[in-house]
Amino acid sequence: MTEAIVITPVKDSPTTTIETIDAICQSDYNIEYYVYNDFSQKETRQMLVEAQQQLNFNLIHLEDITNTPSPNYKLVLEMAQTMAIEKRKPLIIVESDVVVKPDTLRQLIQLVNTKKDAGMVGAITVDKQGNYNFPYTFEKTKSDKTIETSHSLSFCCTCISLQFLEKFSFKELSANKDWFDVTISRQSKKAGYINYLAKGIEVLHLPHSSRPWKNLKYTNPLLYYYRKLIHKRDRI
Repeated sequence: MTEAIVITPVKDSPTTTIETIDAICQSDYNIEYYVYNDFSQKETRQMLVEAQQQLNFNLIHLEDITNTPSPNYKLVLEMAQTMAIEKRKPLIIVESDVVVKPDTLRQLIQLVNTKKDAGMVGAITVDKQGNYNFPYTFEKTKSDKTIETSHSLSFCCTCISLQFLEKFSFKELSANKDWFDVTISRQSKKAGYINYLAKGIEVLHLPHSSRPWKNLKYTNPLLYYYRKLIHKRDRI
């Protein structure tokens, strides 16, 4: 019997995507894994098809479901939430620039099952040197503790409890936004749950691999915000 529904939304970035998928498929826990291909280029689609033949995951091409251009994160979350509730399982989101360890998903599920007041539990992200990196650079002290956090949890590698999934419908998310980790983190607290950051569960994060233009936020912030405004990108 599976212990959780795990999803990865994919938009190109084939190199990091295959690392993400392969690592999840090496998990030491029994999961049900879905990869959502959000209108990637033909080469990425073919890579996913070939990977599915070798690895144990379910592949969904959003172009077979909707005509809405990428990003379709709201649709992915709605579909995943419906599935998790029907199967009575927590939902774990692992984005396509994150590499987990074999025991990462098991540890997240065990934390959610242990902390009955949990709305969300996030694994902390690190770079290749093991330093905390985006989006958790606000954590300055290395630790293996699991802490309550008032900050929003990123969806880099985060488990959403079944009780919270049943409390807040993702259909209520704004269609005018692209990303929803901030909104859902706030809704979790609004519903009376606690969000936890698991500093003892580290995952490798290679930020913005599928959206390299976002690195301008650090190298040329004026240009980043100009493009964000003009092209209506990255609406949070």
